Amino acid sequence: MTHPQIKRRQSGFTLIEIAIVLVIIGLLLGGILKGQELITQGRIRNVANDFQSMTAAINLYQDRYRAIPGDDIGAATRWAVTGTSTTSGNGDGVIGIASSSTFPAFNSATAGDESRLFWHHLRLAGLVGGPTTTGALGTATPINAVSGATGVQNIAFGIPGLVICSSNLPAKIAQAIDTQFDDGNATTGTVRGAAAMSATAPTDDYVDDGTTFYIVCKAP
Repeated sequence: MTHPQIKRRQSGFTLIEIAIVLVIIGLLLGGILKGQELITQGRIRNVANDFQSMTAAINLYQDRYRAIPGDDIGAATRWAVTGTSTTSGNGDGVIGIASSSTFPAFNSATAGDESRLFWHHLRLAGLVGGPTTTGALGTATPINAVSGATGVQNIAFGIPGLVICSSNLPAKIAQAIDTQFDDGNATTGTVRGAAAMSATAPTDDYVDDGTTFYIVCKAP
């Protein structure tokens, strides 16, 4: 007996199934990108808050003690009664470093430098959090939201006087900080940034190439 030929249906995805998969992929990618943007915005806020809180702490310290934290010549005497040892600055009105210290000054590795004593004095005054013990722990430079350092030094990128600096910032974050506080241009104004620290003004603007990280400095 002859059987009629049975036609086999070709297996595969229909257009509707492919469309559904593409929509799901698009939603997943959109969620990932949105999450990354939220993380970036959170880091921008944290870095900006660092600059603002440091400015406030410097001003409060100067109003209270008539000295710059870190440079305060009366710090050792003032806090001797607490039983916590500290070191005074030299009172010359600038944040100085020893010639052997690591450059840039705001991220010095020498606990006795005024850029490190800056944090010890603020902690002893209760204006920032952290341990008040003597030495490397009490003078430790805080870490910012992108695992860089936040600190102060005298003169950076052509900005005169005391400046606040934050390092290891991706271009997007550096640009946002500059735009929030100044003109958004790395080479001008009271906020400037560059891939390497220098006392002279930077010559290049921020470049978001995914590999360049910036130090941004700002006048208090």
